[in-house]
Amino acid sequence: MSAPITVCVTGAAGQIGYSLLFRLAAGDCFGPDQPVKLRLLEIPPGMKALAGVVMELVDCGFPLLHGVEISDDAFVGFEGVNAAFLVGARPRTKDMNRADLLTANGPIFTTQGRAIAARAASDVRVLVVGNPCNTNAYIAQQSAPGVPANRFHGMTRLDENRAKGQLASRAGVTPGAVTRVGIWGNHSDTMFPDYRHALINGRPATEFADEAWFQGEFLKTVATRGKAIIEARGASSAASAAAAAIDHMGAWHHGTAQGDFTSMAFPAPADNGYGVPEGLVFSFPVTVSGGNVSIVPGLLHDDFARARLAATQAELEAERTTVGSLLTAG
Repeated sequence: MSAPITVCVTGAAGQIGYSLLFRLAAGDCFGPDQPVKLRLLEIPPGMKALAGVVMELVDCGFPLLHGVEISDDAFVGFEGVNAAFLVGARPRTKDMNRADLLTANGPIFTTQGRAIAARAASDVRVLVVGNPCNTNAYIAQQSAPGVPANRFHGMTRLDENRAKGQLASRAGVTPGAVTRVGIWGNHSDTMFPDYRHALINGRPATEFADEAWFQGEFLKTVATRGKAIIEARGASSAASAAAAAIDHMGAWHHGTAQGDFTSMAFPAPADNGYGVPEGLVFSFPVTVSGGNVSIVPGLLHDDFARARLAATQAELEAERTTVGSLLTAG
């Protein structure tokens, strides 16, 4: 059995955190032979509930769980961490627009970025789950001097999983039969689930429905799934978001399957091949091997797809402009 790795989860007493922690402790993310130590972060009002979560973790008797520490101080919580799930974020209220939400979350992710730079292990990998996750990842990355930019990811795997679920239902198969689904851009209504390059049992997904369905019901369902879940259960996605976080970090740790790819948002390299501005935290279809993430090259887009990519890029550029003053002030 390997030496334990240290994993930090912020917002650990929240619904997503609660769904995530037990799967991390059970080995669902890093593997059945990889022990973990958990560092759990919460805001002061959440510490009592977090203590109860720790009791449950202890009561489960997970063989892979080699310790749990809790704190409300980021500089304590990120000490020596190898992997971090930034789940905690200011939720959007009905009177807030997206710009207000970005401004409210700015101080949270600037502090966490600084703490990661100061205290995390040199091999740290950071996944931002708290929304707006792309730009929150950008804020944290910009606030973490000395940490390679590509160590900060935003989570679009939930969009990918939602798209796979819809394609599987349409084709009458299980989601495991659906591969090569890439999400482009922002984790928002503007993201583009790339159905043209997707496969279902090795066949093009476009063989299973007409273009009207893909550009209509499919895109709308994937883009608005989060709102539909809130309307149905009275609360936002929790278990599915936690599952996507496990999938994302697990792929980053173990790699992608031969012939398949997944979706990850991270600061675009200058040579990304798709014209995305350098440094913009943008989701691409990627392959992963040995912890190295590579953008899938040469995927062709028609006019419809190019328009969708342009719209999501424009939204992300506007978000980056919105938070620019926060970073300058910091």
